[in-house]
Amino acid sequence: MASTAAGKQRIPKVAKVKNKAPAEVQITAEQLLREAKERELELLPPPPKQKITDEEELNDYKLKKRKGFEDNIRKNRTVISNWIKYAQWEESLKEIQRARSIYERALDVDHRNITLWLKYAEMEMKNRQVNHARNIWDRAITILPRVSQFWYKYTYMEEMLGNVAGCRQVFERWMEWEPEEQAWHSYINFELRYKEVEKARSIYEQYILWGGVPLKNWVKYARFEEKHGYIAHSRKVFERAVEFFGEEQIDENLYVPFAKFEEKQKEFERVRVIYKFALDRVPKNQAQELFKSYTIFEKKFGDRRGIEDVIVSKRRFQYEEEVKANPHNYDAWFDYLRLVESDADPDTVREVYERAIANIPPIQEKRHWRRYIYLWVNYALYEELEVKDPERTRQVYQACLELIPHKKFTFAKIWLLYGQFEIRQKNLPFARRGLGTSIGKCPKNKLFKGYIELELQLREFDRCRKLYEKYLEFSPENCTTWIKFAELETILGDTDRARAIFELAIGQPRLDIDPLMLWVQSHLHFLAEMHSVANYERLISLCLHCHIDVWISYAQFELSIETPDRLERCRQIFEEANRSLRSCEEKEERLMLLESWRDFEAEFGSVGTRERVAKLLPEKVKKRRKLTAEDGTDAGWEEYYDYIFPEDSANQPNLKLLAMAKMWKKQQQQEEEEEEDDKKEEEMEEEQQPGRKTGQETAATKRDTHVPLAEKDASEPAVGDGDDDDDDDSSSSSSSSSSSSSSESDSEESDKAEKKDNTQKSETAGK
Repeated sequence: MASTAAGKQRIPKVAKVKNKAPAEVQITAEQLLREAKERELELLPPPPKQKITDEEELNDYKLKKRKGFEDNIRKNRTVISNWIKYAQWEESLKEIQRARSIYERALDVDHRNITLWLKYAEMEMKNRQVNHARNIWDRAITILPRVSQFWYKYTYMEEMLGNVAGCRQVFERWMEWEPEEQAWHSYINFELRYKEVEKARSIYEQYILWGGVPLKNWVKYARFEEKHGYIAHSRKVFERAVEFFGEEQIDENLYVPFAKFEEKQKEFERVRVIYKFALDRVPKNQAQELFKSYTIFEKKFGDRRGIEDVIVSKRRFQYEEEVKANPHNYDAWFDYLRLVESDADPDTVREVYERAIANIPPIQEKRHWRRYIYLWVNYALYEELEVKDPERTRQVYQACLELIPHKKFTFAKIWLLYGQFEIRQKNLPFARRGLGTSIGKCPKNKLFKGYIELELQLREFDRCRKLYEKYLEFSPENCTTWIKFAELETILGDTDRARAIFELAIGQPRLDIDPLMLWVQSHLHFLAEMHSVANYERLISLCLHCHIDVWISYAQFELSIETPDRLERCRQIFEEANRSLRSCEEKEERLMLLESWRDFEAEFGSVGTRERVAKLLPEKVKKRRKLTAEDGTDAGWEEYYDYIFPEDSANQPNLKLLAMAKMWKKQQQQEEEEEEDDKKEEEMEEEQQPGRKTGQETAATKRDTHVPLAEKDASEPAVGDGDDDDDDDSSSSSSSSSSSSSSESDSEESDKAEKKDNTQKSETAGK
């Protein structure tokens, strides 16, 4: 047994848990703590109340408490709260000497603790120990002079004791340390409580002379003088403040009270001057209240002009900020100048203009100069029209022309405006000299046109001819110039020169493509008026390749000539034009020609010619084409209209074959749709009327017997035809009555069969 016990160690049984699932209600640590607090398991019962009945027990109690306080202090001397509790306990027992000793011991530990000094002084004041309290306050303000609370308590105690001189003396000692703003105001209020206005003024003077005084204290000083009736002193304080702060630290908080002060004194002109002075110097973002006050003042005491001045001043500030932010914002300069011109004197306007034109564009590209150049234009017009100073206007134009880099680009507007200005000043040589210089330095189409127009108005036609010659030397490809030159010669009655000009134009190697048609039409019109048929035909032969309008003009020219064969010649021109335009890709032009030909035939042609032209008109067809984007990707399809001319389609058999194939396909689709509709209707009728099929078969049988009956009766005499017709009519009526209830498809088939039978019968009767 022993060996068995030694060899085998018994393992304790482990309790088996039958249900290992979590409980439905889980208990958290928070719940455990809350239940413990609710049951107050850790709270100890309060100690029993002890009643002291004799002096011995009281001494034991004091000794025990003092020992506890001393033990706490001995454990940690730096905890001032232990010292304060100890001293307050001794104070509660009326042991003032002991409490004073404890406070002194605590001050030896930490003499910079503010709370300790305050509790010590309050204890002395509570126990009416005034001299001790004064001694404590003196020691506190000597050791910690920057603690304002000691000074406030000290002065308050002296004032409560009625020691005004002592309180003033404390304030004087305090002011030597240059304390914060509130200390000075406390001192001033102390003097005002005892009606010492002069002393309060001297304190204000002492305070504002001390550096770093905020602006609002100057305002308070001025209001103090105003309150006590010293108006002159108050105004002087405001003026000293304006002078003291200057323009570097200018603020609306000074000028608004100053203006309101003058407003109370009925000095409206001074108020207006103050507001304008401030508005000219205070930044816009800091002058919101200033603008508001000025506007209210003008509404109360000013006129309409004054209110407008306020608004103008406000807008002027806005524009100043904009041009400061971006000096090259010429639109802001335009708005600013427009405002200044409407309300300022010429010197101010000139100053703003000079500031504006000083902002030259940094890049010498015309697109950057387009807005800038209008500053010079407006400047010159202002000097000429508003100021009436021609000499200064001339200087402005000349300065502008010297500034523009004419080798890179120029502005014809400036040259022309300068020339027109000199004309208005009756200084024609200067005008011609300026325009001639412009053509020599930087010739442009607009300069030539303006100079020629000027000479035309002066009726200097020889100069116009010379200018046109220079113009054509500069730009010989300009068709409009040739036309205008020829028109000038025509107006002057020199037809030979006009014809020569047109001849020269024809001989030019190249002309502008866009104005070429205008030139051709002008030349054609000229030749038509001169009745020069040969020259007309020669010009047409040169220009027929140009445009459809040339052909139409040619036809109208032939029609206008009164000859017997004019209609045939006009018709030949249309035919020739149609043949030449067959290879043209612009089908709209060919359509225009055919429509013009159709109108001609409608007015002068016969029925045959009209039909012939009508057959030539194209068919308008909608087509689709594939679109491709710039990067080569597929952009989808688009629909467009094309014109198919009968002549082109006849020459291309593939087109005719394609059209026939399309028609055949369309017919096939229609037939398939009809068959599908017939089948659907038959199925629906069979479902609705089961007996319908027998009636249809009978009707079909009768219809089938019509043809043999007609063939059979063809050999019989004509007398029996009427009977057969009656029988056929009766059969047809019976078949129609039987088929009236059938669907639309069956009725159509029966109608076709009846028509066929009737046709056969009529042929038989005829035989």
